[in-house]
Amino acid sequence: MISIIIPTLNEEDYLPNLLESIKSQDFLDYEIIVSDGGSTDKTLEIAKSYGCIVTKGGLPARGRNNGAKIAKGELLFFLDADTILPDDFFKKLLEEFEVKKLDIASFCLTPLPIKKLSSLITEIFYNKMICVLEKKLPHGAVGILVKKNIFDLLGGYDEKIKLAEDHDLIRRSAKQGRFGIIRSVKILFSDRRFIKEGWLIMGFKFFLCEMHMIFIGPVKSDIFKYKFNHYKNKK
Repeated sequence: MISIIIPTLNEEDYLPNLLESIKSQDFLDYEIIVSDGGSTDKTLEIAKSYGCIVTKGGLPARGRNNGAKIAKGELLFFLDADTILPDDFFKKLLEEFEVKKLDIASFCLTPLPIKKLSSLITEIFYNKMICVLEKKLPHGAVGILVKKNIFDLLGGYDEKIKLAEDHDLIRRSAKQGRFGIIRSVKILFSDRRFIKEGWLIMGFKFFLCEMHMIFIGPVKSDIFKYKFNHYKNKK
């Protein structure tokens, strides 16, 4: 079984699209856990209407950890709420995951709405980069699949990290098991944060975060002033 764990905070505009894309898959061996950080909109109502298990969340790292604590699956799939899974996602994912004998995996991404410029930027500065650095400097964001025994061995996400806790998890787990980038299928993600803050600003922020992780360590201060879901009004 795959336990799909989704941290949320006021995601009524995006969560239905993700849940619909999961329900439409030709794959049934899963559970969906929504770890909510205190939504005041219809997020919880939507989650329950789709049969999701709801638990208390917080910032993304805590929400994911709380979801993992009650997960029944041998595989944990951490997924952002503003994403959509393409057709045959799980079929292609699991085939590649098993063929490569992976213990943890992440994905290339496609921004939504699909535009030439944003797609080109994502392809060059994220997808190509994470594939080139797959073995030397592992990356993972938006969607991460990991065996539960590996996740438990690591103690889950580091809740003290303020930004890029997902990359940190990937790099720690890659020392305990076999990591790989899934190439047979991509995850569709909303470009709302890039539209609101600007692609150049967000790109520069992520570059500085990367340098901080390499030369100083995980970002445990508020130097980048990250806020959980302040992009609600942008689609």
